[in-house]
Amino acid sequence: MNKTELIAKVAEIAGLSKVDAKKAVDAAVEAVKDALKAGEKVQVPGILTLSVEKREARKGINPATKQAITIPAKKVVKVKAGKELIDVVK
Repeated sequence: MNKTELIAKVAEIAGLSKVDAKKAVDAAVEAVKDALKAGEKVQVPGILTLSVEKREARKGINPATKQAITIPAKKVVKVKAGKELIDVVK
């Protein structure tokens, strides 16, 4: 499902116009981005949890040249599926 299909489905389920559904989806995405940028955890009970974790710098190997490289530290988004979501796909 892509964003356009998600908007259409939200419009159908919520009884909204596609324009209003697009505004709602865009607002939800922005709220999630803002929370993650601030280092907050985003939880939708039973569905998913999003959090930001810091990965430390580490050693790696360039597969093309086999040379040792240093992979810099960075922040990554961790996604954990909730029980309700896991049960749906079983």
